[in-house]
Amino acid sequence: MPEIIILIIVLAILFDISNGWNDSANAIATVVSTRVLTPTKAVLLAAGMNVLGAFSTTAVAKTIGTGIVDPKAVTAVVVAAALSAGFTWNTAMTKLGMPVSASHALIGGLIGASVSYGGIEILNITGLMTIFSALLISPILGIMLGFSLMKVILKIFGTLPAGTINKYFGKLQLLSSGFMAFSHGSNDAQKVMGIITLSLVSAGVLHSVDVPFWVILICALAMGLGTAIGGWKVIKTMGVHMLKLEPVHGFAAETSATAVILGASQFGLPVSTTHVIATAIMGVGATKRLSAVRWGIAGKIVLAWVFTLPVCALLAWGIYKALLLIV
Repeated sequence: MPEIIILIIVLAILFDISNGWNDSANAIATVVSTRVLTPTKAVLLAAGMNVLGAFSTTAVAKTIGTGIVDPKAVTAVVVAAALSAGFTWNTAMTKLGMPVSASHALIGGLIGASVSYGGIEILNITGLMTIFSALLISPILGIMLGFSLMKVILKIFGTLPAGTINKYFGKLQLLSSGFMAFSHGSNDAQKVMGIITLSLVSAGVLHSVDVPFWVILICALAMGLGTAIGGWKVIKTMGVHMLKLEPVHGFAAETSATAVILGASQFGLPVSTTHVIATAIMGVGATKRLSAVRWGIAGKIVLAWVFTLPVCALLAWGIYKALLLIV
């Protein structure tokens, strides 16, 4: 296997670890902030379910492998630049405690590096339109489902004492948190599988975008490892600073987000699990009162989302040009 492909695999593993590190908050921020699980137990549960979710489907991997650019129209250096940009952004934002979309980072990086290599004409515009539609619609579904499910729960159980509600929904949150982690693995781990497969096809190692088992395995384990590390600053931002959560709120947010993410995974659509769970939390919080959500924190999160794709595209564009001087 060419040395550049080995480099790509190493970069892909690092990217997946950084993805899990930032996105661990997606699965456990609510269950930790509501004190249903200790942080250690929460990250172990999330890591295990992440790995299981990564084995559930490869539909998203195939979309990433062919939907952004033709695998035969790019080089391994393009893929290396895209992964480097995404890894750099994920790591920087996790250090700052900001939840960001690894999906936007990876897609933006691949777009920027591809354009740097062959111009805008090598992009798959039709595929990108489908991907962007999924990325834009999924957070809207997250906030709508979060709001609606919380309203239904309050309608049915709202007359019960708060202690009773939280007792039972605390137990249910163990399930919702586990399924949230599973859905995260089913969508996010797939993206790097698609990138590695894309590079193998572009290098002539593979002849079709069918994800090998060993690629699934290393991506699943890398995602699980990153989640197990736990991005504690991001967890505080999502589970404490943005909204004061109780178990019933955590259950509603996680269940809503899981429904959106698993649905997208089955159709092979890459979505941002970060965007979906964050908007679901906002929707749940809005049922209490709009002021319950700390919109200043939410605004900073949204700003980070907006900048992720273009910044990573520009970063990958520059990294590709720099790599040409080396390889």
